[in-house]
Amino acid sequence: MTKLTMLNAMASPDFIQSLDTQASWGIEVLDLKDRIWGKSLLELSGEEAERAAVAIKERELSVHCMSTSLFHDDLERGENYFRDTHLAHIEKTLEIARILRPTVIRLLSPRVERVGSVTDSIRRIKSEFAWLFPMLREAVDRLSDEGFGVTIENECERNIFSNPQEVIHFFEDLDRSDSVFFTYDVQNLWQMGTFPSLDAYRALKPLIGYFHLKGGRAGENGRLLWKSALEDASWPVAEMTLAVVRDGVSPIICLNPSHGGTLEGYDYNRMFKRDLDYIRSVIQGK
Repeated sequence: MTKLTMLNAMASPDFIQSLDTQASWGIEVLDLKDRIWGKSLLELSGEEAERAAVAIKERELSVHCMSTSLFHDDLERGENYFRDTHLAHIEKTLEIARILRPTVIRLLSPRVERVGSVTDSIRRIKSEFAWLFPMLREAVDRLSDEGFGVTIENECERNIFSNPQEVIHFFEDLDRSDSVFFTYDVQNLWQMGTFPSLDAYRALKPLIGYFHLKGGRAGENGRLLWKSALEDASWPVAEMTLAVVRDGVSPIICLNPSHGGTLEGYDYNRMFKRDLDYIRSVIQGK
């Protein structure tokens, strides 16, 4: 049975209140991204991580994903910067993961200046930033050797992924299909230029292991314009979610806050709980 989760701060910015709220909403597994005890995941001390682990266990919850921001940076900063700023934090990531025991650890796709009419950023990366793939392989291997699943999520704003073909080429060149999978954030790829369609999903399906849902309303040009609840989104939320469930590609589906501007007169009250209830009703066929 597919389970639902959400980023922890969506339930409450206070960590303990977030755990209590998620438990009361019937959420069983957590995606830890936002601040815990006022700190990011990799700022936690061992003692603080232990406190968090105890609080999670007391509520009979478990951690599905530990969502780090590692590798979400500008490739133009160079190999040494990435090694010192991102790869160097893999050991700290493992230190916290050994305590929180997530099923999956998230890395993020990097950013790159998309020069001219580049339609395949991966070709440019292999030419100008050839160090990226060996570095990512090292990170993936170190995490997976400790028994953790590894996922790489697509981001927006100058991201290396703007279409399914770039994602496919990236994972082919990464060459770690047995230990890393793709987190498909529907709205992020939309913001990079690929509308969330069933065709896009089908192209990415062999790589997906985790599915991130955001709403969003489009303007006249089809681009994301307004944030919205999932039930009012301009893309086929129910159809794609049911395909994900039917295909079994993402045993956990994670809700995210919608990007976009604030639409005048739109009801944004309790939107995260509304999204949770809506997706549950979709999956349960109600």
